[in-house]
Amino acid sequence: LVIFLWIRGLQKEAVTKFGGTNVELVCQDVSFLAEYDDGYGVLSLSNVGNVPIYSVKLKISKSTGHETVDIKDISSSWPSKGLRQGGLFTSEDLSSELSLSSGTEEVEVIPVLLGRSESEEKAHSCDDKYGQELVL
Repeated sequence: LVIFLWIRGLQKEAVTKFGGTNVELVCQDVSFLAEYDDGYGVLSLSNVGNVPIYSVKLKISKSTGHETVDIKDISSSWPSKGLRQGGLFTSEDLSSELSLSSGTEEVEVIPVLLGRSESEEKAHSCDDKYGQELVL
């Protein structure tokens, strides 16, 4: 019994989307455009694909290292249900987090999808390779 519970704990619960497709495979189908206006500190995202984007993570690199923040933690205007197909998001001023003057060297926008496990809905961050680097 102990071995069974230990092995079960090691197994990752599958998160699916679209009726059973593993959400990790759906990440490759995400298509979005991301732009940052350093003058106004405004981040714009447009979902140009067919996969709803629940949220995005911003991987912010500075000379001292990097941190990853959820857009919901730094912008109150992110839609509660995320960006549907054709959706557009424009943030308030995020220059304190993202501008070159704040020491930011690079920002990568990484999509987060909402999938379903056996018991609940779960957010899944796609791998960095599905992200987009912002031009600062």
